[in-house]
Amino acid sequence: MRKTGKLYLIPNLLGGDDLGVLSGDVLKIVPQLQHFIVENERNARRYLIKLSGTSGKVDSWHFAVLDKHHKKQHFDKSLLAPALKGMDIGLISEAGLPAIADPGAIVVEQAHNLSIQVIPLVGPSSIFLALAASGLNGQSFSFHGYLPIEAEARARKIKALETMSRKFNTTQIFIETPYRNLQMFESIVRTCGEHTHLCIAANLSLPDEYIFTQKIGDWRKNQADINKKPCVFLLLG
Repeated sequence: MRKTGKLYLIPNLLGGDDLGVLSGDVLKIVPQLQHFIVENERNARRYLIKLSGTSGKVDSWHFAVLDKHHKKQHFDKSLLAPALKGMDIGLISEAGLPAIADPGAIVVEQAHNLSIQVIPLVGPSSIFLALAASGLNGQSFSFHGYLPIEAEARARKIKALETMSRKFNTTQIFIETPYRNLQMFESIVRTCGEHTHLCIAANLSLPDEYIFTQKIGDWRKNQADINKKPCVFLLLG
């Protein structure tokens, strides 16, 4: 019986060029791989050249694209075919850890279904970096991804999250598209009670990283400089 290959979960940078935020295993293992599942082939090629320190291996790389438009019920198992033939595969997200707020989760699920070993490699995750640095409850937390875009629906969701956080002492974590950060911030400070804590974490792991936690009453006196910056919001009532 042929031995299956492994699926390596390869962390990506949150921005910038500092490979120092990655574990040594990433720099050791990735240059040995030839098959990759990625969100964007062009971006993945650039990242792999950076990791490998050379463009000489470009012709040996094979890419399969899986992005946010792929649905679980229509998953193409051929994406994992190299592993079934005994070859290792790397799964790369556009930023941070694969399968965390990322379409790669369906690849990992199918790998388990096919008895393919999954090996996560260590690297940055904006969600967990923000939680660790927030000073809020790291024992109990929930991540909600993106909240509604429409103003009234967004406000209702924020209020519901605040109520949940207060009732269960659970940190509520969510994100927003960078160009809508200010609308999100304004909605939070307008909707939540003055004693609710809000942490804003922007440009994590970058030179201009910004992480600050204070009560809503204090945020109402200050405008966070987060326009068009990748940002994580954390609430605890």
